[in-house]
Amino acid sequence: MTDQPIRTIIVDDEELARRGIELRLAQHPDIEIVRHCANGREAVESMMEDKPDLMFLDIQMPGISGFEVLARLPQELLPMVIFVTAYDRYALDAFEAQAIDYLLKPINDTRFTQALDRVRGYWQQRNALSQREQLMKLLATTQGTGQVDEQTLRQYLHAERQPQYPQILPIRDDAGTVRVDVKSIDWIDAAGDYMCVHADGRTYVLRETMKSLEAVLDPQLFQRVHRSTIVNVSRVRRLRPHTNGEYFLTLDDGQEIKLSRSYRDRVDQLLQRR
Repeated sequence: MTDQPIRTIIVDDEELARRGIELRLAQHPDIEIVRHCANGREAVESMMEDKPDLMFLDIQMPGISGFEVLARLPQELLPMVIFVTAYDRYALDAFEAQAIDYLLKPINDTRFTQALDRVRGYWQQRNALSQREQLMKLLATTQGTGQVDEQTLRQYLHAERQPQYPQILPIRDDAGTVRVDVKSIDWIDAAGDYMCVHADGRTYVLRETMKSLEAVLDPQLFQRVHRSTIVNVSRVRRLRPHTNGEYFLTLDDGQEIKLSRSYRDRVDQLLQRR
């Protein structure tokens, strides 16, 4: 039993499925439900507002899928996740290989208890960072791991009048190369060996380093606001004070990103010049 309850949200487009999880959790007083979410959009909003410790997440939902929910969240907000899924055995093997727990519909009570025991283990060890990195590996597997296409990038640089910083970021994966307009990038965050580039409502999971991406992004437009986060300054609409000299940046789409106090002056200067 933990000293503080594990704050939890339930995300599923089926009301009966949400209710079933709620009834089972009633038998576990160390789990506190803070919100029910009927779709991916509500889940993202809840993560920003409630910042839960645990999320029961349905994978197959209309609109925004469970994987897309995770891809839209800042790395620092990723909670512990129990997937709720009707996927077949082959897909479940992939989940198990990433050490992320799941519940297969219809939910088995014994399996439900085992999943909560695993959550408690993470919670007691405060092993959230390790679990976040495992989530990023899963996202890379399911959404495709890309890399910056350096050869194409050099061609863009050579063709532009100001070759130091490209206007297009070419991202190569198994399906080909995607041309991402650099100005469309909202923010970038890191999790272990992976980088998430958030642009035009999509997330590209790359096996790149923060240093390599910083080298090709114009510092007049992109600034490091945290050791694991780069933000497009033109997207910033508001600074909200947090604790210990830290702030939250609010972007055009309502996304909130933590601003470390060590990077505060740099971003302030750019905001004043806009």
